[in-house]
Amino acid sequence: MKFLESLHATISQAQSLDIPEERKKVLQSLIDFIQDKIDSGEAVHLNFICTHNSRRSQFSQIWAQTAAAFYRIPAYCYSGGVEVTAFNDRAVASIRRSGFRVAQKGVDNPFYFVFYSEDEDPIAAFSKLYDDPINSKDNFAAVMTCAHADENCPFIPGASARIPVRYEDPKAFDDTPEEASRYDERSLQIASEMFYVFANVSVK
Repeated sequence: MKFLESLHATISQAQSLDIPEERKKVLQSLIDFIQDKIDSGEAVHLNFICTHNSRRSQFSQIWAQTAAAFYRIPAYCYSGGVEVTAFNDRAVASIRRSGFRVAQKGVDNPFYFVFYSEDEDPIAAFSKLYDDPINSKDNFAAVMTCAHADENCPFIPGASARIPVRYEDPKAFDDTPEEASRYDERSLQIASEMFYVFANVSVK
């Protein structure tokens, strides 16, 4: 697969980052879920969930799908929330800075087409509920990317596993001089962890 040239530097940087041992322990449950599905011949469906489906869950879906493609792991990555808002424009800007090509359709809760390759269909990114029709209905892992959603959604219908992989919200730095760097920092952290996850999955 030929990835966009503009993505190469970010992918290399993500792969080179050290992941603390405590985070590796957090990510092991996600690795095990994916590996178990592959070993049993089942499809891998991951739904990354955060309250507003606007920042962390979007980053996670995009980077997980990209990492899965990079390592040729057959996986279907989604995202959703418990409230519909929009894919935050600051997060969209960060994804663009990472090297993705992004096309926008619409104004209110825009639909974004996020390209990581010339050869593959783009990732569909927009704010939606976790049970939106575009997402898998059952036998998926609910990957909880924020504390609020993890603590306030004790039951996710259709999920065969619930895996907390929480991230700090870059929203805390909105409208500050650190805004862009903090969004990019969170995106890169998520990228590094998703690449770590899929690098540790094997397909026979």
